[in-house]
Amino acid sequence: MHPDFKSIEKMARVCEITGKKAMVGNNVSHAMNKTKRKFNANLTTKRFYIPEENRWVTLKVSTSAIKTINKKGISAVLKEAKQKGYLK
Repeated sequence: MHPDFKSIEKMARVCEITGKKAMVGNNVSHAMNKTKRKFNANLTTKRFYIPEENRWVTLKVSTSAIKTINKKGISAVLKEAKQKGYLK
């Protein structure tokens, strides 16, 4: 775990980098009947290596966040997430 946020017993289904979470919408049948449902974010638990700190970090991230980390680098993305308030 990253030292800037505490270990939580029951983690929410929220991306720790982008802040993505579940949305609410409708199931729509062929007869146009609507029932409420949740659209969960595509989250996965993944380990990232931080070379500056010479250690591994485990994060719950969305697949779009993984692409962002591959593009910008883990250190820059963690700094942005902390500034936006997604990491404590």
